[in-house]
Amino acid sequence: MIKFTRDHEWIRFDAEEAVVGITAYAANALGDVVFVELPSVGQTLAKGQGFAVVESVKAASDVYAPIDGVVSAINEALSQSPETLNADPMQSGWFAKIKPTSEPAADLMDQAEYEAFISTL
Repeated sequence: MIKFTRDHEWIRFDAEEAVVGITAYAANALGDVVFVELPSVGQTLAKGQGFAVVESVKAASDVYAPIDGVVSAINEALSQSPETLNADPMQSGWFAKIKPTSEPAADLMDQAEYEAFISTL
């Protein structure tokens, strides 16, 4: 199951973890990504907290935690190949895996809700 935030993060829930990244909409808006700062494994996150940074030729943007949790893994390949975010943001461009520490908030959107949301932007 994949959900989306109004800040253009996606979150895919697996058995005991959630994988988090930014949407294709966000990646396209940023332009060519040149640097990614990832969180630390073991870092505790609160929903809405900035946990990663993406720098592009246009701007630097924070990536916000869509849920409360603890970082259980990071995508170290992004450090060497930040352009992966532009090429494949929804698969190989993931940022972190998070072990949730609370139930996901009801404000996460499904695919149809997210597409309706970005059509208004």
